[in-house]
Order: sequence, then C-alpha cells, then structure tokens
Amino acid sequence: MLTSKTRLLSLDAFRGFTIAAMFLVNNPGDWGSLYPQLEHAAWSGWTFTDCIFPFFLFIVGVSLHLSLHRKVLADHSETQLLLQLLKRALWIFLIGLALNLIPNFDFQSVRIPGVLQRIALCTALAAPLVVYSSWRGQLLVIMALLAIYSFIMLAVQVPDVEGNLVAAALEPGRDAGAYIDRSVFGNHLWKQSRTWDPEGLLSTLPAVCSVLFGVLTGHWLSAKRDIAEKTVWLFIAGLACLAIGQILASWLMPVNKSLWTPSFAVFMTGWALIVFACFYWLLDASPAIHLKNRMIYLMHPFIMYGMNALFLFTLSGLIAKMLGFIHLPQTDGSQPSLHALLYAPIKALPVSAVNASLLFALLFNLTMLIIAWGMWKKRWFVKV
Repeated sequence: MLTSKTRLLSLDAFRGFTIAAMFLVNNPGDWGSLYPQLEHAAWSGWTFTDCIFPFFLFIVGVSLHLSLHRKVLADHSETQLLLQLLKRALWIFLIGLALNLIPNFDFQSVRIPGVLQRIALCTALAAPLVVYSSWRGQLLVIMALLAIYSFIMLAVQVPDVEGNLVAAALEPGRDAGAYIDRSVFGNHLWKQSRTWDPEGLLSTLPAVCSVLFGVLTGHWLSAKRDIAEKTVWLFIAGLACLAIGQILASWLMPVNKSLWTPSFAVFMTGWALIVFACFYWLLDASPAIHLKNRMIYLMHPFIMYGMNALFLFTLSGLIAKMLGFIHLPQTDGSQPSLHALLYAPIKALPVSAVNASLLFALLFNLTMLIIAWGMWKKRWFVKV
C-alpha cells in the first residue's frame, strides 16, 4: 500500500521523459527538415510524436489517483479534494490561454483550445469520478464515453464547411467535432486551419478516457499486491491495450490523434503502460538495489524534468515564442528572428538539414535541462 509519504520516482521519470520528448519535437531548427518520427502523422496513423500528448494525460490520471490517495490518508474531505482539483484545472486552463495570447494579445482571434486547456478540461471532468467513484465506475464511464463519441462521429449528420450535411466524414474539418468547434469557438480555432482544432471540444471525451486509464493504473499501483506482480500486469495490460486498439482501428475508427479516436486512446494507453512499466521496474520495483541506484543516477535528468513539469512546459513555450517574435536588425538592413540567428551557425555545419534541425532541438533541450537542474539544486518546485 502506498503511504502518504510515498513518491514514485518512476512516475517523475516518465513525466520527465515525456517533457524531454516534447521539447525535442516542438523546437526543431527548421520545421521543413524533420525526421518522420519527430512530426505528427499527417492525419490517420501515428508516429513517436503522437505518443507524447496521450502520455501526458495518462500521467495526469496516475497522479490524480495517487495524490488523492495520499490526501485521503491525511483525512482531507471529498469536497476539499474536488475543489482543489477544480482550482488546479482552472489555473492550468488560464496558463494555457495566456500562452496563446503571447506575444500579440489578439483577443479577437486568439486560439481558445490548446494542450494545457485540454489537460485542464480533462482534469476537471475526471475529478468528480476520481473523488466519488470506484474503479468499476470509472471503467464504465470510459466505455460509455467511447461509445457516445463513436456514435456521434459515425452516425450524426452535421454541416461541413460548405454547409453540406455529412455523416462519418472523418476528414479534416468535416467531422462532427469540427462542426461543434466552429459553432462554439468561431474564429478562435487553430490558426493553421480555422475550420477544426486538434484539441477541440468533442474529442475531449475520449481524451478524458486517456486520463481515466491512468487513474485505473493508479488504483493498481496502490493495491496490496507484490511489486513484481504489479509490474508484470502493467506489461500485460499494455500489450492488451495495443491489441484492442488495433482491433478498434480495424472495426471502428482509425488511429488518429487529431480526432482522438477510441482506437487512438486505447492504443496509446498501451504504449504508456509499457513505457511506464519499464520506468517502474527500473526505479521502484527492481529488487536489485545496485541496479536501482544506478538507474536513479542515470534517470536523474528525467526526474528533474518531471518534478517541475508544468513550469518547464510553460517556460519552453514562452522561450520558443520569443525566439520567433524578437527580430534583431543587422548591418545589411535585414531583421532576422532570434531563432534564425541562433540556428544560422548550426545550419552552416557540414551535416544534413535534418541533422542540423535535430541538433538545434537537442541544444534547446540541453538549455531546459540546465534550468531544471538549477531549480532542482535550489529545491524550487513550482506547483499550481
């Protein structure tokens, strides 16, 4: 049983690994020069990059259960717990919205959805279930949400961008979720399309399931079971989710991050379980003390990232925006962005374009790691 003082290093390391992966894919030197696995799938299908966001939501779910479990042991009331979660969700939403406003503060067309906003909505929607329901109730809600979402996407006719009624049009801007987003948000959608949003409202329903899968994992971790048995079943559950996700992709809807299809939610939960199980065995479950200590040393960069994840996520977004927004005049009269100036010497190296772009992302990651190390050294842990 987890006690109120228990902290899973494996969860911090998994969170940190996911943050590091996000820095890598979000900050290339040149968006036109990328390895295929370091960009999202064009539509259906998946790449390494498509794993990152569902990993975040899975981690949110595990953290929700373990955090509430500790607070229940400390005699917090259910109402207190729910209010704390809703307050946290509100702050995360506002931080995400503020990031979207920077640097232009264009309230007329600012994108309202976003990554942090989805995390906030999923947290708020999952919170009552985490506080008041059992794992059986949570599992039933997962099945209900996936069924409701599938029915709406496959059976409900909605007008497309041209106003023509369409059903089961799982194409960019033509699905039911895109219609809802255009109706609700209007001009406040993803600027690359303005007709649909990858973090839209309807697809938040299966995204909540990704969080609840993490909550169910938290139940298993806090159960009175042998730690080796827990690890084995994490792997088995992960393999089962991969298989079920493939079946759903064949029978129902394809694996698609932008639509967060049921097959995507289940399939990515499978990968999250397997990757987390690896961290769990190496950092928390391994009976070999010397191996565990060595792994803690090797995984320390990820652990430092994971202990300040929200702050580093926000800071990286601000830095990336400023690199593109700040332009510096040159003697030849040009005004390149700060990003272009920093990337120029890397681009001039005798390496391929994709490797130069990757090197810039790695250096960005190194910069964030130095910041994370400084915060860890000072014991500065920023939470909301």
